[in-house]
Amino acid sequence: MYINFWYPMATSEELADKPLKVKALGQDFVLFRGEDGLAKCVSNTCTHRGGSLAGGKINGNCIQCPYHGWEFDAEGRCHRIPSLGPNPKIPSRTRIDAYPVDERHGMVFAFLGDLPEEERPPIIDVKEWEQEGWTSTLQTYTIKCNYERSIENGIDPAHNEFVHDTHGFQGEDEEYKIGEMRLEDSTWGQGFWHTFNAPSLTKESELAEVRKDAGDLEVGTGYHGASHVWTYIHLSATDWMHQYLIERPIDEHNTAVYLLCMRNCYTDAKFDQNVIDRNQYVAEQDVTIVESLHPVITPDTNTKEFMVPSDKCILLYRESLKEWEQKGWKIDTDAVAAQENKTAFAIPSPARREQKGWVLDAIPLKKPSAEAEDLAAG
Repeated sequence: MYINFWYPMATSEELADKPLKVKALGQDFVLFRGEDGLAKCVSNTCTHRGGSLAGGKINGNCIQCPYHGWEFDAEGRCHRIPSLGPNPKIPSRTRIDAYPVDERHGMVFAFLGDLPEEERPPIIDVKEWEQEGWTSTLQTYTIKCNYERSIENGIDPAHNEFVHDTHGFQGEDEEYKIGEMRLEDSTWGQGFWHTFNAPSLTKESELAEVRKDAGDLEVGTGYHGASHVWTYIHLSATDWMHQYLIERPIDEHNTAVYLLCMRNCYTDAKFDQNVIDRNQYVAEQDVTIVESLHPVITPDTNTKEFMVPSDKCILLYRESLKEWEQKGWKIDTDAVAAQENKTAFAIPSPARREQKGWVLDAIPLKKPSAEAEDLAAG
């Protein structure tokens, strides 16, 4: 799991009048909406005696700990320590980690890392959101798997023929093969386009008119950052579905998925449930596969899996992960596990670059290898 990326923490609808406890990267956070209407995200552990802030209450634009009433603002600063009486001088070391928040597309994103604003990888761009003639649905689900396995499934063209009866022919075509993969590069990811033969939609589907005949389907897919996937499905020359799988690693073994589906066909709201049901049907087929993969976590070396040309984008994704590991962004989960129940860690926030002396330790990160540092130095 990696710090220094934007992760979806909740849907906008989930933030109401109570704090919301959310787990990401193996750590607990609390999200809340202040009286100013803005979403906020801070570390869940109170620096006093370890109280869970999510069990407290919202007081103006602050979150109040349920244990001793300490209050923290959206910047993580402690504003009130009731036991000290009115107007005390509050030490800066009482501060908790607070994270940049960006609410868009019906989701609340938090930047879980310490990079300054100008260096942060961006949230995946959903251009269709602002375009006339497009509509959207948003659905969420969880998977009992490591998020890397889920991301790799999303950028794997070969599984469609066998896993999804809506995408392929269950291997009945003896001439089946993956065609040309036309690579598409981007700053924070890689992708590809390809053409494949797909079945028609069943007559029971309200969307069947869009794809009533089997034939070639044009699809593009790729990854953005550590946990975002884009998939563009062109049902016809003019009827398109652009989907975004935006994932949050809950921990090493569980993943939260936010599926944003944009479409420029059947835009009437009466078709929304049909689209949601179809997407859920496909998602459950993927879930069945990825929850049973072994090993659970992607092997450290590609030699432990026999890769073929259709795995090209997956190999590129793994290369990107290695690059981010060499930047020092990968969480050392073994070191975290060794201190379980003894140490409360926090994902380092941008404020740690300005202020020294924090109560909670920053989560352990894997150190870049000496070989990689030598290569970077030239």
